Order: sequence, then structure tokens, then C-alpha cells
Amino acid sequence: MYIAHTDLEIQREPFARPFGFKGSAFHEKWNLAVRLRDDAGTEAFGLGGLAVLWSDADVFAAHTEVGGNVLQTALLEYALQQVLERDYPTPMDILPNILPDVHEYGKTVTQNPDLRLTFSLIALVALDNAAWMLYARQNGIDNFDDLIPPTYRPYLAHHQPHVAFVPTVSYTLPMEEVQSILNSGAYVLKIKIGHPGPEDDMVAKDMDWLTQIHDLAGGYETAMTDSGQVLYYLDANGRYMEKASMARLLDHAEKIGMRDRIVIIEEPFEEDLEIDVADLPARFAADESIHSIQDVRTRIEQGYGAMAIKPAGKTLSLGFQMIQAAADAGLPCFVADNGCVPILVEWNKAIAARLPAFPGLKGNLVESHGTKSYGNWSQLLESYPISNAPWLRPESGAFVLDEDYYRQSGGIFLDPAPYSDLFR
Repeated sequence: MYIAHTDLEIQREPFARPFGFKGSAFHEKWNLAVRLRDDAGTEAFGLGGLAVLWSDADVFAAHTEVGGNVLQTALLEYALQQVLERDYPTPMDILPNILPDVHEYGKTVTQNPDLRLTFSLIALVALDNAAWMLYARQNGIDNFDDLIPPTYRPYLAHHQPHVAFVPTVSYTLPMEEVQSILNSGAYVLKIKIGHPGPEDDMVAKDMDWLTQIHDLAGGYETAMTDSGQVLYYLDANGRYMEKASMARLLDHAEKIGMRDRIVIIEEPFEEDLEIDVADLPARFAADESIHSIQDVRTRIEQGYGAMAIKPAGKTLSLGFQMIQAAADAGLPCFVADNGCVPILVEWNKAIAARLPAFPGLKGNLVESHGTKSYGNWSQLLESYPISNAPWLRPESGAFVLDEDYYRQSGGIFLDPAPYSDLFR
């Protein structure tokens, strides 16, 4: 797979309201589009969205919001120069070849010697996606099942008829919006915890926040979970510093009748804290703290019971490897979002649809909060290459995936207009 030419474009998508988590908030999504061309003139496009606050909160705090996005974009530009006029056997060979140099470059431009690897990985998503599409076109592949490398196909062998649509309930989201989400049929809520402030204040605010949500959601019923109840997926984004604080939160959840409905608690602690969670009464999942296969193994040793896979946050290439490592250890995987626009939701969904059912659910799940995060979500869907596809829009809290969805692979093999139209 020889890469003869590279191009990069930027598109900025404002949020409807500040998106709050990790004790802070950001206001827009930078989407980076990459075009690759081989020496025969075959070209392909890839899209990736940036998330500075999610990938390295220290970089986010040290710069303006725009400045942080510019720095993350610089890593992709650097990577494009590294792959130019190079030949690779498959897309899987690109990431291990360039990531060490890209990450060192990232430490230089951010002036942060402790830069988190996730900051570099998310910058490379557009390149990784474009490489997979170029490889597909060079080899006549037009179906996602055939694109999966043979080593990983046994782990992604399912064709789920339903994938839970999991909207994110940020602590800046008004409660009337939460009720609207529940009324639409959502049966898993991703609840952001880790309010701003010192740890004691944060935990108190989180307890109150959970009480408000459970008071609202506790009475809803569904046929899509084993219990018939709406389930909760808590995401702390590494805000908790003490195991005792998480134990207090879980005690509170037990008191209000909520704990048995918590299907996942994602990324509870700052990743440098070596805290074993095996004795806490919940299933904990790792997200931004896993940057490599070794990280997956470390979290398993620390008692974690699930892994978040982020094709749109850490590259599809690394996602394949993480799924294998988790599954070989007997851990379920699910797919989490990064404020994705519809095209990247489909890349995420391609993985979620092929994973085994997640414990407690009728099928797997994919977080997607674009409907509430973007004020123009309907227009974004209308601009999708297959805008009338029924599987683009959830029905009663789930994406319904029929034979047509799998035949068309969610449309990801089509040029990602309007982003591909940005190129001259």
C-alpha cells in the first residue's frame, strides 16, 4: 500500500451547549479529513474528530480551546509527512511504525513530557480510517466483514439485530432533556460524574446528580434489558482520586435503589493511580487509560471487568488488537463515542454490531450523544451519503440493524461527504 500523496482539511462543528465532563467543558468539535492517494491514482478519505479534554486534560487546561485543537491537528500533519512516499503491507502496519515518533513530536509541541498517548492516538484516527479505505479500494473490498483482518474475525463474528443507542447525560444537560431521552425509548443512559470542585464536594454533587436521574428514570421499563429496567453507565473520566470516594458513591447508589442497575462504571480513577477495583460492587471498565495491549492486561489484573473500544478515538487498528486481548481474558467489550458526527458513529457501530451481546443487554451498545450535543444533528444526518437509511436513527432506544445495513456496511465505504468535498 504505497502512499504517494496526502492532504488534510479541517471542519469545525459547534455544540448546542458546552459539553461538560472532567470538571471542565468544551464548545465545538474539530473534524479532520484526510485524503490519501497511491501511485496509481487511487484515492480514499478518512475522518477523525479531536477531543483534547478527553485525551489529555492537562493540555486542555494549559491552552485555549482552539489552541489545544491546533496542537492536536499538528500531530496529524506530522504523521502525514511520515507516511508520505512510504509503502506498507496493510493498514495495521502503519500505527506501530509512526506512533512512537508522532508521540515524541506531540511532547515537543505541547511542551508536555508526560503527554498521554491517547492525545496522539486520537490525532491519528483520520489517517488510520483513510488507510483502511485506501487498502479496501486497492483490494476490491466493499464490506466491513471482509475488511477485518483474519486474525480478528472470530472476535467480531456477530451480526447483532439491535445495538443499544446510549446517549450521554452530561452534568450540563437540563433534566427536561433527560426526560426527553427516556421518552424516546433509551434503555441505557451514560451518566457523566466527576463534577467540578474538590473531591468531597464532587462526590456530594455526584450523589445528588444520581438521585435526580434515578428519581426520573427509575420507573421506566424496557424489553431490551434482561431486568426489564433502564440501566446506567457511569463515566467518571478519571476524576476520582480515592477508592473510598467511589465506595461512598456506590453506597449511595445502593441506598436509593440504583446500584443493581449500574451496568458499567467507566474510568473511575486517574490512570496513574494503581487501584484494584475487584472488591468494589460494580463492573468497572477502562477507557482513556488503555493505550496499548499491555494497558488492557494491566487493567484486567486490577479487577476491571470490561473494556471500552474507541475506533473513532484510538484508531480502528488498535481497536482490533484491544478486542482480542480483552476477549481472550474473558472480558466483554463495548463501544464508546467521542462526540462523533454521523459518519464516525457508523465506524463505531460497525464494531459494536459485530461484538457479542453485553451482559444484561439484548445485544451490544454504542454510546452516541450527537443528538443532544449538536444543534444541527438533523442536518448532519441529511448530509450523510445514505441519508434515508433507517439504521442511522435509533428506534425505541436502539439502532435496528437489518440485512441491508450489513450489506452496505453502514455506508462507511462511500466517500464521507460533505467532508470529502472540502478538498480542492
